[in-house]
Amino acid sequence: MFTGIVEELGSVTALDGGKFRFGCTAVLSDVTIGASIAVNGCCLTVVAFEQPVGSAPGWWEADLSEETLAVTSLGELVPGAPVNLERPVRLADRLGGHLVQGHVDAVGTIAHTPPDLAVEAPPSVLRYVVPKGSITVDGVSLTVVDVTSTGFSVAVIPHTAAVTTLGHKSVGSRVNLEIDVIAKYTERLLAPLLDPGEGTQSDSPDGP
Repeated sequence: MFTGIVEELGSVTALDGGKFRFGCTAVLSDVTIGASIAVNGCCLTVVAFEQPVGSAPGWWEADLSEETLAVTSLGELVPGAPVNLERPVRLADRLGGHLVQGHVDAVGTIAHTPPDLAVEAPPSVLRYVVPKGSITVDGVSLTVVDVTSTGFSVAVIPHTAAVTTLGHKSVGSRVNLEIDVIAKYTERLLAPLLDPGEGTQSDSPDGP
């Protein structure tokens, strides 16, 4: 479980098929094999790592399945690309963002860059998005400003743009989206009371 508060802006340092290597420092402070780290909002498992030495940053590696590459934007990463990194929240931590699972629901497309970030998203996501609600974009917890028939908008402050990938995005860039899990659970609980034509979360594709 994550909070959508990015801890570090790392980078892709090597790619070998489905094995990705990420350069970073902060998220390695307590890393272990088998630990989880969210990369652009997608929860990945650490399979190898090396701690920083002197001024040289460290790195960690993850194996990405074909399913993960197919349903997220991670397959579009290239060496040198920046990535948002976050370790799982601990029970004693402050919940600065909102509850984030690291399971991508869909991939959206940037329609307008920060500070007035607009993202085009599929109906399977938009049905759960409401003004003032929370949504995760590339692993960043954001508050929705407005919702349209094709997407949503959020306000990105200069600090967030500077310390996350959102400040590096251009129009047409694809981003990982995760909706608020509370909305999905609420729909599931209310499903028996809904009209049959309204559907439930089972109508939407699962994340990785």
